[in-house]
Amino acid sequence: MRKLKNLICASIGMAACFSSAFSALLIETSFVGDIGNAAHENGKGAVNYGYNIGTYEVTNGQYVSFLNAKAASDPLGLYNPEMTSSTHGGIQRSGSSGSYTYSTKSGKENMPVNFVSFWDAARFTNWLTNGEGSGDTETGMYNLTASGIDQNTITRDATAWNAGGIAIASEDEWFKAAYYKGGGLFAGYWGYANQKDTMNTSEANYENSVGFLTEVGAYATAESAYGTFDQNGNVFEWNEEIILNGLRGLLGGAFNLTKSQLTDSSGNTPHTESVQYGFRISQLTAIPEPSTFMLFVGGFALFAYGKLSKQK
Repeated sequence: MRKLKNLICASIGMAACFSSAFSALLIETSFVGDIGNAAHENGKGAVNYGYNIGTYEVTNGQYVSFLNAKAASDPLGLYNPEMTSSTHGGIQRSGSSGSYTYSTKSGKENMPVNFVSFWDAARFTNWLTNGEGSGDTETGMYNLTASGIDQNTITRDATAWNAGGIAIASEDEWFKAAYYKGGGLFAGYWGYANQKDTMNTSEANYENSVGFLTEVGAYATAESAYGTFDQNGNVFEWNEEIILNGLRGLLGGAFNLTKSQLTDSSGNTPHTESVQYGFRISQLTAIPEPSTFMLFVGGFALFAYGKLSKQK
């Protein structure tokens, strides 16, 4: 299978993307095709559109860019003090309210951000969808009304999604990217996100095999069929699924707990901020061509390097 890696430039319009290409937040993504694939027997994984999903979990470095843009006072609580106080956190805050600044802890820029709630992730993706910088956190991909947050009813905005905005990966998007074998509409599913039905601690960070978080992509030989990494360990990842009793979905594994396998899924209250919780983004896309350099959907720009991996 051909795997295409792109870098999303979440700036509005061609000029903005070119002018900010070296300062805008760039997130590497992997294209997931096999449009209209069959679901697993558990009902998960069928997706009838092509999309890009984060090759890696969102990192501390990427989240710091968000905090420095939107959390000088931080009335929304986008920063959790445990990001600093915990040995497993990767972000430091300096200054006082109104002039807070944020930086990554030494050596942790490329580790997955943790201590983030589902709503923190939603605000991050709104910010990306709205072009970063001073972009709004409360509207865009998710319209975060107080009642919708309290009742846990907020879903992806179809207009923003179809226009090329950035979302938290849905349960089906995440599941397909991790486990689907690819190469056809009825190819089936692997047991783990390493293109195998077995996994050990040389292929993912789980069960305290390392004892701390690792940089995203550290397990370079354990990629999914679509070229994603770390979907079996490091941190559990929020997804959009709304579960009964006011929960949101979580998939993946955690550095200090179990690995993830095909049959696993869980959830927690969306306000929860845990050492074990992070997230991954997704974006609708047309079927890319190998020569793609710049893709445009509804005014949102994709900065694509067209980096093709070897044929599989």
